[in-house]
Amino acid sequence: MSNTFILEQKELAATLGFMQPICSKKTTMQATSLILFHVTQKELILKATDLEISLQYTCSIKDSEIANQQFLVSGKKIFDIVRELDNDITFTLKKNQLDISSGKVHLSLNIKDAQEFPPLPERIENLMHMDREFLLEMFTKVSFLIPQNNATPSLNGLFLEISSQEFKMTTTDGHCLAQVKSDKYVLSETKKWLTPRRAVFEIKKILENCQDEMIFLGVCSNQLVFSGESFNFFTKLLADQFPAYESILKKDGFNPARVSRADFIKTLRRSTCLLSGQFLATSFNFSPHQLKVCLKNNEVGSLEETLAMEDYNGESLEMRFYSPYLLNGLQALSGDNVTCYLKNSTRPIIFESVDKNSQMVYLVMPVSATK
Repeated sequence: MSNTFILEQKELAATLGFMQPICSKKTTMQATSLILFHVTQKELILKATDLEISLQYTCSIKDSEIANQQFLVSGKKIFDIVRELDNDITFTLKKNQLDISSGKVHLSLNIKDAQEFPPLPERIENLMHMDREFLLEMFTKVSFLIPQNNATPSLNGLFLEISSQEFKMTTTDGHCLAQVKSDKYVLSETKKWLTPRRAVFEIKKILENCQDEMIFLGVCSNQLVFSGESFNFFTKLLADQFPAYESILKKDGFNPARVSRADFIKTLRRSTCLLSGQFLATSFNFSPHQLKVCLKNNEVGSLEETLAMEDYNGESLEMRFYSPYLLNGLQALSGDNVTCYLKNSTRPIIFESVDKNSQMVYLVMPVSATK
């Protein structure tokens, strides 16, 4: 009996693609640049890890003469080869070599012993399951604000909280804060995890491309696990304490106002265009019935626009903001109109929007008059 198995090219290429950011990350172990192939007569199980995040994916197998074999192969090389092939791919396993054939293409890659591969976590404790589209939507609403390599380590992640009342995600870069919450999924015992930025974007990519209806959320030792029908995604957690944010979201003494989200976004885009990469504050003058937006850049030009505003009963208030900070959040909010809350020129502006699945809050700190 020959050691041969056949796989569909498109599915294998997609799976190997998910693993590239993991196996391409440099670590202290050479084996993390390799992908583990576990071949049986019924399925192919692929594993990749960089010791911080790990991915296990199951692929359907069209035909296999192998009962149970494991080996390691270069993650980058196998991906580069598979994505350039067409139709079904026939693999033949030899002593230290993997022969690859597709149509008139024949080549081979060196392989290594599977024992060199670091073990992945086992015994997952599933805590809950949720709609894939719901989880993806929650990630999308707040993940844009996670900074990259911020000097404050606790900011470099997404704070996930699940209690008996709500499912909540919060991110901040120190200037702005984004939070989305829903009562659709809850747990009897409160859980809190600070998930690294890199892990958030990798699982988000998988959720965008997989067809699973439900996703399981679980824990395994000190790792958080997202699972679908064909994958388990493991991530270590950040040990840092996420900033206490509750007090800054309180709206005591704030006045509400409503403005067209689409019109506000267009104004902010024009304002951002005039910044020309400079950190210049834009002036926002809030008064009953209108919002006046002004910016002057001596090197580029100036802007002055007036937007209609509803439901504002406070005194006229001038605040200064960096336009891109406002723009990023408003693009993540939903609805034709957006509600904002104002108090004075030193307190943040707080935006809120509600859709059928969740409520989102976006907060921006003003720029001081000295900047």
